[in-house]
Amino acid sequence: MVNNNNLNDNSENTTNLDIELLKTEVAKYFPIYDMRFNVKTALFFCRIDEDTLNEKFESLRVVLKEKGYIPMIRFDQGEHIIYIIRKPKLKIRSGWINFALLIATIFTTTYAGAWQWVGIRNQIWIEQKTTGLVDVFSKALEPSYMIEGFLFFSIPLLLILGIHEMGHYLISKKHRLDTSLPYFIPLPPPFILGTFGAIISTREPIPNRKTLLDVGVSGPIFGFLVAIPVCLIGLFFMQQNPIMAITEGGNIVITFPLALRGMESLFNISENALMHPTLFAGWVGLFLTSLNLLPVGQLDGGHVSRALFKQYAKYASWIVIIAVLGLGLFYTGWFFIAIIILMFIGTQHSPPLNEYTPLDIRRKILGIIALIIFIICFAPIPMSG
Repeated sequence: MVNNNNLNDNSENTTNLDIELLKTEVAKYFPIYDMRFNVKTALFFCRIDEDTLNEKFESLRVVLKEKGYIPMIRFDQGEHIIYIIRKPKLKIRSGWINFALLIATIFTTTYAGAWQWVGIRNQIWIEQKTTGLVDVFSKALEPSYMIEGFLFFSIPLLLILGIHEMGHYLISKKHRLDTSLPYFIPLPPPFILGTFGAIISTREPIPNRKTLLDVGVSGPIFGFLVAIPVCLIGLFFMQQNPIMAITEGGNIVITFPLALRGMESLFNISENALMHPTLFAGWVGLFLTSLNLLPVGQLDGGHVSRALFKQYAKYASWIVIIAVLGLGLFYTGWFFIAIIILMFIGTQHSPPLNEYTPLDIRRKILGIIALIIFIICFAPIPMSG
């Protein structure tokens, strides 16, 4: 039995909930044998049929959502309890914020691509002995380099990230979730990626484990399927017009994950060829996909882990945090990523409203696919040099 401190089942004057309405709606789907309520929460102790739980609870959720309420079902001390609270009033941000962040990210990724092209041209000039080192940061702002950066880096990278987020958005809408448009995250110089990805905001709790897994896994799968042709196009460019790196130049060495190694084997590319910006865009897409699939907090992998393992997902979350900190000893960027997770994303994931309906085989297979994508996209030491 739930602790009933500050609960009252005799007077509706102590609550701002429409108790009779809630009781009537709950009773349509579940037999009620007891109830409690206080100012903000109503508790209905119900008998449930596990075979019909998901269908009935989803119908109840949709009905109560239209009336401004949120139900959640919990199992406590041998009893199934449906908690109901009023749906919070959320302040909807203007779409101009999404647009402004998109424009800023287009600029930062275009500049990041232009910066790469200046480096490539600088290698050619040194080989031809026509000029010395150039001021990369100022020269990258020249229109010709910005155009190349936009066409060969910004567009393919934002296409990967945009399709990733639209995967989340469309699946959320399919499940009738109130969801925002993507918020892109620009990274100004000297960050060579130009962006730290994008996020969408779900404005209401996830109803069940099936929806949680569908929403979590959709983005990485959609983005991965776009990253593959982007990488192949970049490898093709490198094969057709290779530019050899100068060993004395102190170039950054990029580590290819398994997926990119497999694609590279299809082409004849010299080991010391400079990476084409389009291939780098594909690499960034794979790298950010692997980051999103870390089974931590509100990341995509956190959604999938919570859906698969319920409350036990918290152990996977802390194991991953410790592993990321350990990798930071070999690549300091992991320390930066760990700080972002701990300070802004969090390590825990709240349960869906109904966590008791089991996942079907198809969704368990999707979970395995997400794990495979993570493995083949992950590079323990992404770059060095």
